[in-house]
Amino acid sequence: MELILLKIFLVNLGMCLGFSLITFGIMYFFFPSILLRLSSWFTYHAYGLKKNYAEHEGYRFSYYSQGKPSSEPSILLLHGFSLSKNMWLLSIPFFPKATHMIFVDLPGHGETSCMPGDSYSAVDQAKRLRQFVECTGLYRTPFHLAGISMGGMVAGVYAALYPSDLCALSLLCPAGLKYPEDNEFTKNLKELQKSQRLANKNPLVPLNMKEGEHLFKIGVFSAKVPRQIIKGLLKLHEHDNKFYSKCFIDLAKGENMYHLHDNMSKIRTPTQVIWGKNDTILDPSGAEILASAIPGTQVHMLDKCGHFILADLPKIPIDLIMDFHTSIWYMMNKKLE
Repeated sequence: MELILLKIFLVNLGMCLGFSLITFGIMYFFFPSILLRLSSWFTYHAYGLKKNYAEHEGYRFSYYSQGKPSSEPSILLLHGFSLSKNMWLLSIPFFPKATHMIFVDLPGHGETSCMPGDSYSAVDQAKRLRQFVECTGLYRTPFHLAGISMGGMVAGVYAALYPSDLCALSLLCPAGLKYPEDNEFTKNLKELQKSQRLANKNPLVPLNMKEGEHLFKIGVFSAKVPRQIIKGLLKLHEHDNKFYSKCFIDLAKGENMYHLHDNMSKIRTPTQVIWGKNDTILDPSGAEILASAIPGTQVHMLDKCGHFILADLPKIPIDLIMDFHTSIWYMMNKKLE
């Protein structure tokens, strides 16, 4: 998942520090987690992103921002489960620099704090996201909300709860839908949940190399992720795995699992859905489920693409989001004429 980051990292780090191949090799083979941290740091600096913090009711939100608010709607982007705002750095070269964009860490993920005892269902996360929107002033003019996987689930629920905040909604392979029949991955999760082993054997919270390699094998369709990168990611996540397990259990508890499905008929915001045709984690037929419930939904099915969309196709989804964004902005301007 960090392949593009590594390429960007090598260029930027080499330019800034004259980073030697020997030093890179040592870090790659012995300290891959440090290499990934450095790659993220150099990438967001190289592309002019600013790291910011916002505090509201006990939460300290961390986010990157690019560009400045203007007559063009801002875009707020939400990452997937157990990831962070750094996920979007995979595709940062393909975002237009002039558009005001915000990449936020959801509570408990990345550098955003979490509160003991809180619930992390999609509804609860959407309400906390509203706190972030309020304290940053995003709600003052309608903005474009985009989310992937868990972030897509939260984004969809947010659109149902706070429709006046948004002018556009982009859902990338979102969780939270109810299918006529579960796929193999979901069946396995439900079996682990039923046997009360989900906290220790969750395939989305890998604890060792075998589990990490399996997750990338089923999540990525074509991109090859080196073992050292997986090793580095496991090291980066190890201190947060307890939270991720708790967060997932909250998301999957009872009817919480279907919060997007239960709220999708309330969505009135212009919506696009982007899904990889080869997604084996969340079944791509979910795109049609959403399209049937949300009038006028644009659906884009991506060839040779798994669940980790940005790892397989870092550019195409961003082009689709921006084309949709531009069309919405054009319609908003036409209404004002």
